[in-house]
Amino acid sequence: HIPLVTIDPVEARDHDDAVWAEADDDPKNPGGWKVMVAIADVAAYVLPGSDLDREARLRGNSTYFPDRVVPMLPEALSAGLCSLVPNEDRACLAVTLWLDAKGQMKKHKFVRGLMRSQARLSYGQTQMARDGQADDESGPLLELVINPLYQALEAIFMARTLRQPLDLELLDLRIKLGSDGHIESVAPQARLDAHRLVEEFMIMANVAAGETLEKRRTPCMYRVHDLPGEEKLTALREFLQTLDLKFAKGQIVTPAHFNKILAEVKGTPHEQMVNTIILRSQSQALYSPDNLGHFGLALRRYAHFTSPIRRYADLLVHRGLIRAL
Repeated sequence: HIPLVTIDPVEARDHDDAVWAEADDDPKNPGGWKVMVAIADVAAYVLPGSDLDREARLRGNSTYFPDRVVPMLPEALSAGLCSLVPNEDRACLAVTLWLDAKGQMKKHKFVRGLMRSQARLSYGQTQMARDGQADDESGPLLELVINPLYQALEAIFMARTLRQPLDLELLDLRIKLGSDGHIESVAPQARLDAHRLVEEFMIMANVAAGETLEKRRTPCMYRVHDLPGEEKLTALREFLQTLDLKFAKGQIVTPAHFNKILAEVKGTPHEQMVNTIILRSQSQALYSPDNLGHFGLALRRYAHFTSPIRRYADLLVHRGLIRAL
């Protein structure tokens, strides 16, 4: 009865996350939102120590190429039983997030059960519906599903602005191969609010996962991102000086310091180059059993559980949540 939908690239074959939102009817939370993120319950099928588990662990992740994917799990699971396809009952691990009017998370609750996706939407299709160009599939969902998702996103953006995560704008390039297997074209893809919607909902769900596991004293694999190293910061400082941009030395670096530089170059010929160089100055994001926080997202705890079909570390977080709860 909850109209969850998946929003993915057009060519996606595995759908491991679905979303839904509605205005919170609690009078104690005026202007607040109730958001649900439902994730495929891969742990229901891939049991620890099984042949499936050993092979998934050996692969570690699904590997994506321009024209194909080498999945972490057999296709019968990744594109079949685990994939949140429309109008089919699917096992899921879902979290409900209660947000206030400014997008701050008030509480959250995990449940394990069955869901039935209402639609498989693409990013472009979702954005066009929001912009007044709905098609036969997205049109009936506009008022009930799509508009509330975007309205909840507006609240989340308020909280994001206060948090000041690293705000890089990088080109997403789509590579198209010809029939002979050679590159036919490389074209930038538009970055839509539909992309941001899914990203922000997943981030909040992963924060809830980290908080729950920490509260329950359950070991897990955190997704961590350490501060940039001094050597990389020195190289970045020297590069920025060639563009007459100042990056003060000796300060405790925060994402806001990088955002200030990014704002200065926005709309200039150097914008993409500076975004890329700042990205290269960052530490590598890793999975770790030790919580180091996530510098880029400006978060104290972050446990990625939203992509268990294609990331083994996320499956470990699922198992931790199921065990803890």
